[in-house]
Amino acid sequence: MSEVVIVGGGLSGLVAARRLAEDGADVTLFERRDELGGRVRSREVDGFTLDRGFQVLFTAYPAVREELDLDALDLRGFAPGATIARPDHRSVLADPLRAPFAAIQSALNPDVTVLDKVRILQLRRQLGNADPETLLDGPAESIREYLDRKGFSERFVENFAAPFYGGITLDRSLSTDAGVFRYTFSMLSRGETAVPARGMGAIPAQLATRARKAGVTIETERAVSAVDGEEGAATVETGGETVDADAVVVATDPKRASELTGVDAIPTDARSCVTQYFSMREHRSLDTGHRLLLNAVDSCPNTVAPLSTVAPEYAPDGHALLSATTLGVPDRSDEELATAVKDALVTWYPEHRFDDLELVATDRIEFAQFDQPPGFRDDLPAVDAPEGSVYLAGDYTQWSSIQGALESGRVAAEAVRDDV
Repeated sequence: MSEVVIVGGGLSGLVAARRLAEDGADVTLFERRDELGGRVRSREVDGFTLDRGFQVLFTAYPAVREELDLDALDLRGFAPGATIARPDHRSVLADPLRAPFAAIQSALNPDVTVLDKVRILQLRRQLGNADPETLLDGPAESIREYLDRKGFSERFVENFAAPFYGGITLDRSLSTDAGVFRYTFSMLSRGETAVPARGMGAIPAQLATRARKAGVTIETERAVSAVDGEEGAATVETGGETVDADAVVVATDPKRASELTGVDAIPTDARSCVTQYFSMREHRSLDTGHRLLLNAVDSCPNTVAPLSTVAPEYAPDGHALLSATTLGVPDRSDEELATAVKDALVTWYPEHRFDDLELVATDRIEFAQFDQPPGFRDDLPAVDAPEGSVYLAGDYTQWSSIQGALESGRVAAEAVRDDV
């Protein structure tokens, strides 16, 4: 029986571990933290369920359908589209094919042109039926250049695309590779945008349960200090102990993976964000129709999500939970950012008072995604880039997403199986 060590208990590491164990390997997974999940984690604060930054699951992702039991996650879905907000103004823009009750609101939306709405439907037909394997391919151009080439107006870009895709790519300038737009737009057209009732941490929890059932030994609070590989064998240093293995899969964060393996091609330039969580009295309704709120003016905050409206389980009885995400990592204090969020809500909802809005927690996430400029996939490392019997599993071998993380775990497991 082959012995395989997985370094890192995020989504990619958990998938690789389970698949290798199911193939008959003796698998041990080391995770340096006391919990699994990597960047996909949840915690409870004063009865509120708080994810590590605002995260959602695109149910149409092929790897999500392959690796997860969606029914068991008990998903709560956001309504398609978004509410565009600016001072004294809110409007709805939604997919009329998936949200027919919002069709009239979308048709009358003044924040995008009639031609923009026609082009959205054309793009939906084009990308909604495309083979997912082809969606990331194409000219080396940015999202902004792609939208310009497709004829979208400046009004559409500024009012909708910049804040909406700023939330997905953490890049309001839309300088991210257009393939990311095509892929996510297609997935949005095909499936739900959702969160598990118990928080996004339910995803790695499910993967860990399946891995353990397959025979994987999972050890948390076991930091790995060094990985060495040679042809047909590898070693891992952890806690002063040397562990021998037939293969090692490094599934840590990009910076740590680069340090452990010496692979310079691993991307370490980061996109950052700050997500703040707020509570208020439950009877207060923001009338978003289970949709995200997009800030059409600036990125502080870029988006506001009515979390407990979508997933009531996220908040204790008598309270509502909102999240507000600001792009980058501003120098302003948590309190100053919270004041900016409250000021924005007051201007968007002049009919409401927000005196009861209270800051619950702040997550400053310096490495939320790796940077994905046009053509970035040409420079990503191969799964077998490290020397010897050491392999990589992480979204940085695919693209920055849950899809990329889950898929990378599968690809790494197959590479180990084929070689070892």
